[in-house]
Amino acid sequence: MMLTGMHIAIIGGDARQLEVIRKLTELDAKLTLIGFDQLAHSFTGATKASINEVDFVDLDAIILPVHGTNVEGKVDTVFSNEPIPFTEEMLLKTPKHCTVYSGISNSYLDSLMKAVNRKHVLLFERDDVAIYNSIPTAEGTIMIVIQHTDFTIHGSRIAVLGLGRIGMTVARTFAALGAKVKVGARRSEHIARITEMGLQPFYLQDLEKEVRDIDICINTIPHLIVTASVISKMPAHTLIIDLASKPGGTDFRYAEKRGIKALLVPGLPGVVAPKTAGQIIANVLSQLLFNDLQKRKGNL
Repeated sequence: MMLTGMHIAIIGGDARQLEVIRKLTELDAKLTLIGFDQLAHSFTGATKASINEVDFVDLDAIILPVHGTNVEGKVDTVFSNEPIPFTEEMLLKTPKHCTVYSGISNSYLDSLMKAVNRKHVLLFERDDVAIYNSIPTAEGTIMIVIQHTDFTIHGSRIAVLGLGRIGMTVARTFAALGAKVKVGARRSEHIARITEMGLQPFYLQDLEKEVRDIDICINTIPHLIVTASVISKMPAHTLIIDLASKPGGTDFRYAEKRGIKALLVPGLPGVVAPKTAGQIIANVLSQLLFNDLQKRKGNL
């Protein structure tokens, strides 16, 4: 599975992008790296450039960081002092087949991709990426619990909110460490699955009642669910860990007022295991790029 002949621009990012660069150069892609001027390491087949030096006419794909752009349309990078502009003018120069890849999107990126009529692939909406990423997420959550509690995970009472791709892994992992895990869900099939896993299920409509005796609340649901009313029913020592994407699903203002420690920690894979998180992205990206190349060659 080689990517010979593909010209790909990688714009900004963090340590995860290094694994992407490493993988794509191994597959013989031609890479232009933008926003990597402070990166000491060099990769054969990859050329550093400023955004003004890039020939967008020649690009087959553009890889943005996990977060894409910020709402002002700039791409953040840890390998340069300045964020990089990502504009309609640039994208309109690209060939029609040029595909943009990012982990997630926002209002700026959504409207930009619609305006230029280019394909935009959101990697973190894919089941495979989310399931692989749930592993370092669960490990990172264990790390945070240990750092912020004075009791063992074993024997502690934990409520996990949501049985999605992350919730399932987190619930199973903490149960394996000896915690007493209950899982809240809305759908009856999720309640059935929680029961099958040997965990205690409850419907989220009963959340206020279910948090009265917990030590830790782990939320994976990306809208406000851990409300002031829910927090008011928790024991004073409860630790809330919110894994949902910003702004999370917790009323952090009320938690602070009540003196309950509440932490918003999205993007744990990139924090606790950037190498593994980067390899997950790189492996999926390389397959998608290869499929794209084969389609254009008429082989698929």
